[in-house]
Amino acid sequence: MNMKITFPGGKQVNAEYEGQIIATDQPINDGGNGSAPEPFSLFLASLGTCAGIYVLGFCQQRGIDTTGLELTQEMQFNQAKHLITQIELKIKLPEKFPQKYKSAVIRSAQLCTVKRHLEYPPEFLITTE
Repeated sequence: MNMKITFPGGKQVNAEYEGQIIATDQPINDGGNGSAPEPFSLFLASLGTCAGIYVLGFCQQRGIDTTGLELTQEMQFNQAKHLITQIELKIKLPEKFPQKYKSAVIRSAQLCTVKRHLEYPPEFLITTE
């Protein structure tokens, strides 16, 4: 697996992966154009959207109507460390969601691959060529 990182101009940094370009930029107040999310926002979004695809798949596999289904992601930020210290995902279930699946849908969200990589982080090697 390889991802190519490119620099199209200004504070923009793009990731090219599997034929798609994932654009990032810095906010205007940080010298960017604000033309795309900043990288850390994409990281946070990857957590919620990853859990979301597992929750969506859970419902779809069981034929559960997903009207009204949504996830809210709340982050607690430590000002001293400049790091997120807690992330809470709240699943708003559809009105007719079967009660018997409540625990199971939570377990499905916990299968998120992004979350699991944080629990068992990869080793980082940074080199030059």
